[in-house]
Amino acid sequence: MGRNTRKRRTPLATKAIAASAALALGGGGLIWANFYASAHEKGESDNRTRSSAAQIATINCPDVGQRLTKVPRNARRGVARELARLDQQVTAAYKRLAETRQAQAGDPDYVSNSILGPLKSKRAATLDRIRTAINRAGGQAPRNLGGFARCEGVPADINGGGRGQNQDGGQNQGGGGQDNGQGGNGGQAGNGPSAEDFVKIEDVQPNGGPQGVNGNGLPANGDTGSTGSFTTNCGTNQNENRNSDNVIVAPGVSNGAQHQHDYVGNQANNAFASDEDLANGETTCQNQGDKSSYFWPVIRLQNGQNDIDADQPGGGQDGNVGQIVEPAKAELKFVGNKTSDVVAMPRALRIITGDAKSFVNGLNNANTNWSCTGFEDRVVNDKYPICPEGSSVVRTSFFQSCWDGQNIDSANHRTHVAFVEADGSCPNGFQAIPQLQVRLVYDIPAPQIQNGQVQNAYAIDSFPDQLHKPITDHNDFINFFDENLMNEMVDCINSGRDCQ
Repeated sequence: MGRNTRKRRTPLATKAIAASAALALGGGGLIWANFYASAHEKGESDNRTRSSAAQIATINCPDVGQRLTKVPRNARRGVARELARLDQQVTAAYKRLAETRQAQAGDPDYVSNSILGPLKSKRAATLDRIRTAINRAGGQAPRNLGGFARCEGVPADINGGGRGQNQDGGQNQGGGGQDNGQGGNGGQAGNGPSAEDFVKIEDVQPNGGPQGVNGNGLPANGDTGSTGSFTTNCGTNQNENRNSDNVIVAPGVSNGAQHQHDYVGNQANNAFASDEDLANGETTCQNQGDKSSYFWPVIRLQNGQNDIDADQPGGGQDGNVGQIVEPAKAELKFVGNKTSDVVAMPRALRIITGDAKSFVNGLNNANTNWSCTGFEDRVVNDKYPICPEGSSVVRTSFFQSCWDGQNIDSANHRTHVAFVEADGSCPNGFQAIPQLQVRLVYDIPAPQIQNGQVQNAYAIDSFPDQLHKPITDHNDFINFFDENLMNEMVDCINSGRDCQ
């Protein structure tokens, strides 16, 4: 949606990814049924298979926030709170879905009547409050807003035999379509990741390495654009500055993300931080002129060890369990545009790249690049890589690099920025800005796949209903470079120099 829509994928690809993923059940601190295993066991197989086919693995609700492209500025904070309430309602319904497997087995209408029906009623009331807030502020809410109340159950039997489409166009054999369960080895309490979420990087064909939308759009020798770069060193979150807020999407809402973020750079970022709080905050960046906030979902090891948030919102209460891993490297670089000079980013510009809900939303805003050191000419977007000994996991994000020239944010947090066109230029009316590239490297023990089960898995934090799928990776940025340093960055990039 908007000008920043990913053009190399279509919503239909969602089904391909869903087919490649053995959907698991989940939630923190609850008891989950492992019905995938029963669907594949010998004996009573026909009855068990029919029973599992009726099971619902997760809940798919329309992402209302992405549809609200026109919200009056003075209504946005209130609307954001209601959107966070919608997320909370989905999470509560998802947890109830996983808690009530026995009741579902005895009543084929249980999910519809006891989970999806009440969820629709709650969402309808929340959507009505959103409509009222927009209209009272002088805006016009979408006429079909009430139609977004209905959610669907995603059946467990869409695993499709375990073969998944990769970004390189090839296919890799998954783990057999069974829920990993994780059980005693400290996995995500049953809600992912599954064996089919992993692939050996050696089995992926070289495909050009990490890219943004429409290719990387970056300058090369002979191009007439801006060929320089600017690197900022802000550490790897040695301070362990984390929270489960998101001041961009859910300002004023504690645990608005329902998953933990690592923060580097600005140290004042939480749900309640104002622009002035951020402007006056401390920074971990070596150049103190960079008080920007860089944040992304944490990675956790499923090694049987809990972290300090095991019983907290955003942690175990939201199905995010295991030991948080600090990046071994966090490389932050700004680069130029293939066809033109870049202009300075405005103070407090907000950019989100990727989609935390892409597993159920579809892939229009997905933007993931997973790889391994020594193999970075090959990436996957819907799998976690299993790296060979001596190699580390790499996740790379290329941000939108075109700006509308007016707004530091937009109602859906996307339409004020855009990805470059196929030729590297910006859409009409948009200006090229320095493109942020974030490269994160993690020293993670390689997971083991045995009999369709994954041992020693790792996964990013996610909303509970997203099942910790790698396609939901995302990255966030709020610009608080001081004016002099931003101008220096622009000059470096436009003059073809590499600065830091």
